Amino acid sequence: MNILMVCLGNICRSPMADGLLRKKIAENQLEVFVDSAGTSGLHAGEAPDHRMRQTAKILGTPIDQLRSRKFVVEDFDRFDLIYVMDKSNRSNVLQLARNEKDQEKVHLILNSIHPGKDLEVPDPYFGGEQGFIDVYQMLDDATDLILEKIKKGQIQ
Repeated sequence: MNILMVCLGNICRSPMADGLLRKKIAENQLEVFVDSAGTSGLHAGEAPDHRMRQTAKILGTPIDQLRSRKFVVEDFDRFDLIYVMDKSNRSNVLQLARNEKDQEKVHLILNSIHPGKDLEVPDPYFGGEQGFIDVYQMLDDATDLILEKIKKGQIQ
């Protein structure tokens, strides 16, 4: 199984979701590949935002090794599930979908813990330190549930 996390710039939310799920997958010795991308190529090749890296390090999930990349149409072929952080990301990804099969792979990540509510992970980029901590916690909770579904065979 291959899972992709997507936000706008791939420097805050999606690398954090990527790092959290990667860590949990490794701890549970599961065969799942996790990656992240952004709908904008503005930060391609860059490390995650220094504030997100600092928050991640303090909370035990270093993401320093990750690098931003742009979401591309071929990601629909490479990934079984695509988790987006907000409705704008979902819209941008769905615009590239070639068919219904591609569309069915795209999900708002917070729907995993709040089914059908279409809640968004706020972008902490322009906010203060607490915003990064809040995003970490939301994504930690969401990736816990995603991990449980993988372990129970509810996600394949």
